[in-house]
Amino acid sequence: MTSKPVLVARDLARSYEQAGNDLSVLQGINLEIEKGEKLAIIGVSGSGKTTLLNVLGGLDDPNAGSVVVCDRDWQGLDASERAAWRNQHVGFVYQFHHLLAEFSALENVALPLLIGGVSVKESRQRATDLLTRVGLGERLQHRPAALSGGERQRVAIARALVTQPSVVLMDEPTGNLDPHTAASMLDLLMELNETLGISFIMVTHDPAIAARMDRTVCLVDGRLEPVVV
Repeated sequence: MTSKPVLVARDLARSYEQAGNDLSVLQGINLEIEKGEKLAIIGVSGSGKTTLLNVLGGLDDPNAGSVVVCDRDWQGLDASERAAWRNQHVGFVYQFHHLLAEFSALENVALPLLIGGVSVKESRQRATDLLTRVGLGERLQHRPAALSGGERQRVAIARALVTQPSVVLMDEPTGNLDPHTAASMLDLLMELNETLGISFIMVTHDPAIAARMDRTVCLVDGRLEPVVV
C-alpha cells in the first residue's frame, strides 16, 4: 500500500497586475510529491520559480487551483492555522540564510520548535543534536556574524529540518556559496534526506544539483515540463 503524497498541487494559476496589464506567472500547474522524494525545479530567471515555491508553501495564494499539504488545503486554513500547519509540516531554505542576527546558532535553530510549543529543554536538545549532525557542534553559541557563509547556511538548513517537516522548499540553497562549500552542502542535504525521509523541492540553476534529485521539472511559460537529466 503506497502512502499518500505529502504535497499535491492541482491546476495552480497565479498572475499579477503590472503596469495595468495582467501578467500570468503560473498556469495550470499540477504536481505531486511523495514522502522522501527529491524534486528539482529549473527554468530561466523570472520564469516564476520562487512564486511557485511561495504558493506551494502557503506564503502566497494562487488565483486558482489548490495546494494540499498532508491532507490540508492551504485555502481552507485561516492565518493562524496556516502558520501552525506550516511550522509543523514545511521547512524553507533560501539562497541567503535569513538568520536572526541577535540570536546564536542554537537559538536560531531552536526557534521553530519553541514556536510550535515544544519545551525549552527539548528544543535546545534537538537543536544541539541537529547542529552537531551538520558539523557545528562547536559553534552552538556563535551568532551569525561570527560564522562563515557555509556555516550560516548549515544553520539555516538545520533550522528548516529541526521540526522534521514533511517537505522542505529550497530556493537556490547553495547559490551563494563557493563550489567546494556548495558540494559539501549538497552532500549533507542528500544524507539528511535519506536518513530523515523528508521530501525536498529545490529550485536550482545548477545541472549537477538537478542530476542528484529523483526527478527534474522545468518551468516554461507558466507550466511545468518533465526533464530527463
